Amino acid sequence: MDIFAALAVPTRRSIIEMLASHGELSVTDIADRFRLTTPAVSQHLKILREAKLVRVEKRAQQRMYQLNPEALRDFEAWLKQMNRMWLDR
Repeated sequence: MDIFAALAVPTRRSIIEMLASHGELSVTDIADRFRLTTPAVSQHLKILREAKLVRVEKRAQQRMYQLNPEALRDFEAWLKQMNRMWLDR
């Protein structure tokens, strides 16, 4: 999954923002904050996971999600490169 396609949906961007501010959350925690069903949130998280934007850790019966800092650094580097190209033209 392409990072831009993953971030094209506002709900997924909001999930990224939630994880950035809370560190890690379970699917249920995220679903409760959105008033979405757990399966709907799971589908969004699957796409974010495929884009390598989030990591998941299974703890007993829960899956805990957190941001993947490497993917965010790569994305930030790309944005900086685009900004430099824009400014240099």
